[in-house]
Amino acid sequence: MSAMDKLSNKAQELSGKGKETVGEATDDRDLQAEGQKDQAAGNLKQAGEKVKDVFK
Repeated sequence: MSAMDKLSNKAQELSGKGKETVGEATDDRDLQAEGQKDQAAGNLKQAGEKVKDVFK
């Protein structure tokens, strides 16, 4: 996994966490859901990169 991919995926997760937190604070369910989606996408990408690394 390249360092840039790691940073990008981590940034997406952190952005998602921020959106989720703001959504909770403002009672904005759409923003909360978007944050959860971003976190899940970041986690999925990292898992995919780890699988690629195993087969290298």
